[in-house]
Amino acid sequence: MSSYNASHIEVLEGLEGVRRRPGMYIGGTDSRALHHLVAEVLDNSMDEVVAGHADRIQLWLHEDGVVSVRDNGRGIPVDPHPRYPDKSALEVVMTMLHAGGKFSNQAYETSGGLHGVGVSVVTALSEWSEVLVERDGFHWRQRFARGKVASPLEKLEPSRTHSTRVTFLPDKEIFGDTPLEGERVLEMCRSRAYLTRGVTIVARIAGREEVRFHFPNGLRDYIRDSLSAESLLCPEPFDGRREKLGDGRSRMEWAMTWTRKDDTSILTYCNTIPTPGGGSHDVGFRSALLKGFREFAESRNLLPRGITLTGEDVQGGMIGVLSVFIPNPEFSGQTKDRLNNPELTRVVETILKDDLDHWLHARPEQATRLVEAMVERAKDRLSRKKETTTARKTATSRLTLPGKLTDCITNDTSQSELFIVEGDSAGGSAKQARDRNFQAVLPLRGKILNVEQANLERFEKNVEIQNLTIAIGAGWGKDFTVERIRYGRVILMADADVDGDHITSLLLTFFFRYMRPLIQRGHLYLAMPPLYRLSWGNDSIYALDDAERERWIKEITRKQPRAKITISRFKGLGEMDPAQLRETTMNPKSRRLLKVVVDDDAATQDTFDRLMGKKPAERFRFIQERADFARDRLDV
Repeated sequence: MSSYNASHIEVLEGLEGVRRRPGMYIGGTDSRALHHLVAEVLDNSMDEVVAGHADRIQLWLHEDGVVSVRDNGRGIPVDPHPRYPDKSALEVVMTMLHAGGKFSNQAYETSGGLHGVGVSVVTALSEWSEVLVERDGFHWRQRFARGKVASPLEKLEPSRTHSTRVTFLPDKEIFGDTPLEGERVLEMCRSRAYLTRGVTIVARIAGREEVRFHFPNGLRDYIRDSLSAESLLCPEPFDGRREKLGDGRSRMEWAMTWTRKDDTSILTYCNTIPTPGGGSHDVGFRSALLKGFREFAESRNLLPRGITLTGEDVQGGMIGVLSVFIPNPEFSGQTKDRLNNPELTRVVETILKDDLDHWLHARPEQATRLVEAMVERAKDRLSRKKETTTARKTATSRLTLPGKLTDCITNDTSQSELFIVEGDSAGGSAKQARDRNFQAVLPLRGKILNVEQANLERFEKNVEIQNLTIAIGAGWGKDFTVERIRYGRVILMADADVDGDHITSLLLTFFFRYMRPLIQRGHLYLAMPPLYRLSWGNDSIYALDDAERERWIKEITRKQPRAKITISRFKGLGEMDPAQLRETTMNPKSRRLLKVVVDDDAATQDTFDRLMGKKPAERFRFIQERADFARDRLDV
């Protein structure tokens, strides 16, 4: 047994933990994470603007990847910190986690950075960074390198103004050769200028002309600039703003309109931070729209019999933006994708609903035209649902679906997928990893019946076989009708080991014997979960099998000879957390699938007879012929 003592306990000091595990702070080391560094610095400057201490921001993206952001705000304090008298406040902010002026409401009533890790993470993940501050009558400068102080705070020439300029070069040891994209950086500037009316943001991207963003009407300008007049259902957007909500420090602004298209775009922000995952403010926003239009439609008798508007009908063709500023936002994670302040839902809903009622009743002709368009969408929705239900209706559809089946939302068989998974453990992970919009999961209990050897009575009484048949919804045997299947892809997902192969063989036997058209029409697939995960430094990759593992080891050591590679082996799907299962096996963008095909029907029938039938001698002969292969698999 290996020794384990106090010497094995590491204590990471300063920002070393950020460099070791950047994913914990910025979500990874990919392009999105790289641009998150720019957003962190830009949002600090925006906080000065929102607080009323700045009105101009300049951003430079140089050819060599260096980024510089300057604002004309108060300047980061440079006097000694009370708790750390040997360090300036600037050094504390730049090099210590959970340090900043945003935990209380003394320096900022609302802000985007509340964890105190934002700009210090930039310091940690940059090859070098430099801060220039103008305040207290002088220029001040300090440099940092990979999270550590590179030079002490310097007092330079006198100054009569106030500003902060942060310049940094993202570290290639962390991000590799991933470039910062000019268009993406410009979009960051543009969106924040829309969100804070009156601010001027000047962006200089290497090789391009200077771009100036200034929108005095805020989100209303965004709606105006995003759409052409010809595409609009109503000429006047629904927009507004409210100051001093609830506690007197919160505020919100919104703008939306409807187009003749079906596409929907709803953007939400909190303290200028985009929240693509939505959250409490988004819920209140959508609820207010639905209630407001329903009530208006009912009060004007605009709804035909049997029609009830849904969120899909109301939001169809809508372009909308909601921005809230609150003192203590609760984001889910450092990357702040989702807002989790439950009390905000009711506040947003109440205010928006009240203003929407006034807006609708003040312009009845325009509002009626909008509702009529929503009613048409509702009719189309019901018509599509009826057609899909008719197409999917089968003799088994009257039966109750299997209790362990977690169905998907869509009824479109061209999009839907059914994952057949062995065991409740793997099934639980698959249910969390799936996209519920189009992916269904059916866990099976152990190995199913070998239908090649079973009589008809055993077949009909087998619970797992019946669950499979009912879930797929197209019958079996001579009564199987492929046009009635409930899912466009049926995917067998088993462990990447011998037992998993056996389960897959039993399922393939069932489908070949009783649902062969499913295979012939290309609807049956095998998932390809990886057997190994290779990790080195801040990187990791998955390997399908031993051969792929060895290829990756050679490739990694060729590029990074000193890389220390850690190899972990997955004993089963249930060992993967949902995020890993999604990334490797279920996400259409990153998974690997094998389509099951039958090249030679007679040869395939003979193979199933030999290997799955009632003659053990045939199987024994097959194993003898392939003894080396079988031994290798058992040794894995």
